[in-house]
Amino acid sequence: MFKRIVMAFFFSVTTPFGIALGIALSKTYKENSPTALITEGLLNASSAGLLIYMALVDLLTTDFMGQKLQGNIKLQIKCYLAVFLGAGGMSLMAKWA
Repeated sequence: MFKRIVMAFFFSVTTPFGIALGIALSKTYKENSPTALITEGLLNASSAGLLIYMALVDLLTTDFMGQKLQGNIKLQIKCYLAVFLGAGGMSLMAKWA
């Protein structure tokens, strides 16, 4: 019971805390400073890495390790081609974003 209360507390406090922190830092934040650019780049890279990990390891492995796909080479090739085309399309869209 105590664990649920602590988790509910932190769940309900994180958003207001983040908003307050953002308001406090907005006065001193310089958008084009080298420190801000490096920090933003590192945070973007880690977010992208987490998304790639989740997509490849957690989501696709269950699909690619299934009996239906393991027994059919033609279907495997189609699935791999679809994954690579999807990743290429997302990379192409990221260039404009």
